[in-house]
Amino acid sequence: MRIVITGASSGIGEALARRYAGPGVVLGLIARRAIATAVLPGTAVAYRADVADGPAMKRVAGDFLGRFGTPDLVIANAGIGYGTLTHDIDDLDRLRRILDVNVCGLVATLAAFAPAMREAGKGTLAGIASVAGFRGLPGNGAYCASKSAAISMLESMRVELRGTGVSVVCVCPGYIDTPLTRVNKFPMPFLLSADEAAAKIANVIAARRRLVVIPWQMAAVSVLLRLMPGFVFDRVLALAPRKPR
Repeated sequence: MRIVITGASSGIGEALARRYAGPGVVLGLIARRAIATAVLPGTAVAYRADVADGPAMKRVAGDFLGRFGTPDLVIANAGIGYGTLTHDIDDLDRLRRILDVNVCGLVATLAAFAPAMREAGKGTLAGIASVAGFRGLPGNGAYCASKSAAISMLESMRVELRGTGVSVVCVCPGYIDTPLTRVNKFPMPFLLSADEAAAKIANVIAARRRLVVIPWQMAAVSVLLRLMPGFVFDRVLALAPRKPR
């Protein structure tokens, strides 16, 4: 089995690499930082690249395809996030960077491998979005917008590739214990470890689910958030704690 994972140097990506690694498995691991491939069983090759750099992702895909062939699974997991204020123009550069990585980077990752997978008529393209993509949360607008866009992009991709043999899966985790969430100073309900999240994500991908929220408790919360009337949402969330900037 041939698998490509972005954001593989830490957090969910690192846990996914451990989850999938094994005899007969070839892993292509992409991150901006160094990746300890020697500790993984099976074959693992590391690529230093910024997912938002389209030409770089094309080069990575070309190298992987040339050496190992068409992947069976590509997981666009790389993402960043930090507190922002939508009414503060000084946060505009932060917004651009978050959108660049979380949206453009996701698309660049999957699009770099999609043609080969489409030609092969098989495989799965998976994107890691977030529960935060369902409503705009105060102090976290840039991240919420990026994940909302990621959900929509994956939906568009799924429909575009319908009938080609290539599946598209969108996974929306709740709170996961990673460097991204450890800066939060507020309670994080239903928090999962990175390894717990990786196991659930792998199961969702294997089932080729279209869109899934994990864990199930957070799925219930996401339904309530989406059904909550605007005037209630505004009043309740105005008092919610905010992610550090």
